[in-house]
Amino acid sequence: MIKKIVVAAAAACFVLAGFNLALASETGPAEMKLETTDSKKPKPAIFPHKAHQDALKCADCHHGMDAEGKQVAYVEGQEIGKCESCHNPEKLGGKTKGKLKLDTFKGAAHGNCLECHKEVAKKDAAKKDLKKCSTCHPKK
Repeated sequence: MIKKIVVAAAAACFVLAGFNLALASETGPAEMKLETTDSKKPKPAIFPHKAHQDALKCADCHHGMDAEGKQVAYVEGQEIGKCESCHNPEKLGGKTKGKLKLDTFKGAAHGNCLECHKEVAKKDAAKKDLKKCSTCHPKK
């Protein structure tokens, strides 16, 4: 009887571990190193994905693209690909938002991330450093 309980407990642990691994893969890594393929090589951005997930909804950052190349809102469970899969000259050639080129990963990231950082810093003086380049592009 005790053997059966031990085996059942061990099996339950394996199932739960597998479930946790599957769940972790759906939410992405805790931290990401974001690099651009632009000709100018800026320092890579270190993106604390888990910290952003704890404070924001997926739809605050992620979106999709329809057949005409227009942005569509994120829907729960939507597959999230790399930004560069749409933010590239072939798919979004020449599209801009103000001074930012949306057909580059760098332009899309600066448009989305920097805009949000500025808004947060404006609302909370203690977070004024969010506007600095070194927030995302730390010196080594």
